[in-house]
Amino acid sequence: MVQRKHLMALSTSNSYDFIIIGSGSAGSVLADRLSAQAKHTVLVLEYGGSDRGPLIQMPSALSYPMNMGTYNWGFESEPEPFLNNRKLATPRGKVMGGSSSINGMVYVRGHARDFDTWAEMGATGWAFADVLPYFKRQEHVQGGEPNWRGHHGPLYVKKGLRRNPLYQAFIDAGQQAGYPITSDYNGHQQEGFGAMEMTVHNGLRWSAANAYLWPAIRKLRVDIQTKCLARRILMQGKKAVGVEYVQSGKLKQVFANREVIICASTINSPAILQRSGIGPPDVLKAAAVEVVHALPGVGENLQDHLEIYFQLRSLQPITLNGHLGLISKAKIGLQWLLFGTGLGATNHFESCGFIRSRAGIDYPDIQYHFLPAAMRYDGNAAIQGHGFQAHVGPMRSKSRGYVHITSADPMEKPKILFNYMSHADDWQEFRACVRLTRELFQQDAMKPYVSEEIQPGASVQSDTEIDAFIREHCESAYHPCGTCKMGSVKDKMAVVDPQCRVIGTANLRVVDSSIMPQITNGNLNAPTIMIGEKAADHILGKQTLPPSNLEPWINPNWKMSQR
Repeated sequence: MVQRKHLMALSTSNSYDFIIIGSGSAGSVLADRLSAQAKHTVLVLEYGGSDRGPLIQMPSALSYPMNMGTYNWGFESEPEPFLNNRKLATPRGKVMGGSSSINGMVYVRGHARDFDTWAEMGATGWAFADVLPYFKRQEHVQGGEPNWRGHHGPLYVKKGLRRNPLYQAFIDAGQQAGYPITSDYNGHQQEGFGAMEMTVHNGLRWSAANAYLWPAIRKLRVDIQTKCLARRILMQGKKAVGVEYVQSGKLKQVFANREVIICASTINSPAILQRSGIGPPDVLKAAAVEVVHALPGVGENLQDHLEIYFQLRSLQPITLNGHLGLISKAKIGLQWLLFGTGLGATNHFESCGFIRSRAGIDYPDIQYHFLPAAMRYDGNAAIQGHGFQAHVGPMRSKSRGYVHITSADPMEKPKILFNYMSHADDWQEFRACVRLTRELFQQDAMKPYVSEEIQPGASVQSDTEIDAFIREHCESAYHPCGTCKMGSVKDKMAVVDPQCRVIGTANLRVVDSSIMPQITNGNLNAPTIMIGEKAADHILGKQTLPPSNLEPWINPNWKMSQR
């Protein structure tokens, strides 16, 4: 009773209508949309600092912020038992804009069937017809298919210039191998090969911070506090009333007149709930946290995309490997600083492909990112000389993992185990990735450029050899999701209902990639921003946008043919 009186006394002088924890892809959207009406006061608590500076804003510098402790939480998985006990990096953005400020800027909505599956899994109102209007609301696309794309939203989306001939050669190789060409994979037809889209505008990384958060800040509509580490949600019974956080070494509290909204990522959102006493009782008790509300799904259902870098030596000296020297980097940087153009103004992922691994699958389950360089995600070259690569991996792994806290201390990183490749079907799909990619690079369009296969290597042919390569060399595509699954209140493992409310609580929501019931077919930034857009209408009590009646293209021969 004493604690409750203390909380109520503070709330009169230290309160906001909405408190948003995290300024990432969804949190930035909510900061803008919830504060659009001046009657609402909005506070954003962000653990990181400012996103201003060339290492974040320069698109081609993407490997730097992703590998810097200043901007990245630095998570990694537990030893993965099916991947030779390797610990895999799990970067999450610790900066204004969250992971949209350190990601690869690739823009993929996902396939229409992804969202229909969400609805079938209990996320009523999140079918493709329901979410397409929100994708259109967020987008400011250059070109794109009429009726399918948005042209007036805050998120600028564009295709690269594809000046390097390897980009077109990769697309042509896909067509020669028998796959379709798609003029807009974010339109009616995802399946096929074509130009890839990026969130870049006027030569700048167009993060959720640039698109949503900074406009709200400049208009003095939102209060953002940085260097704030959320410790736990303050609860009165099952009702969220505020947030306890640490700033400059001091423990502070702030109170919500209406709602607390957690937008802290697939890793941090379940961890905050668990530290607040909301989650699986056995996990909470093991971490010495009192159970406030038993919710067994919190932290479960962890999913991700794995990929390999299929690398080849180039016969021609036209790849980005020739621009890694200090002089070349200086020239690229100077052109970008002065004009916002050149190789510094692209993420270099300018061609892509979406294919099906076998007949009997109705929509793509393999994605390609093509890069005219042979290098790792840390920006280091994989070879001496010139090379190029395709990032390739299965889209709908059946493996599931978890995020569990081990302590109530927010400085203690949670235990993350993806259980990568723990399902037998994942191996079958990944073998198909290797063999179909090898076939792709043997097409006539690639013959002027392909010298030899760097990895996996021509000697890697049998299932056993391919499995061994995958086990040792696959990496995360950095698309974790699912740990606060959205679903029906009757689903014991659901964490939030279709309005993103934490089931069994009041005034508490989760809005980010953690609520995805199943991972989408592609990179996660676009659908996470969409989640923020749609959730904003739910939170404000608005009528949701009218559903679309557009139908996506599905290969008519999918039952009988792989392509």
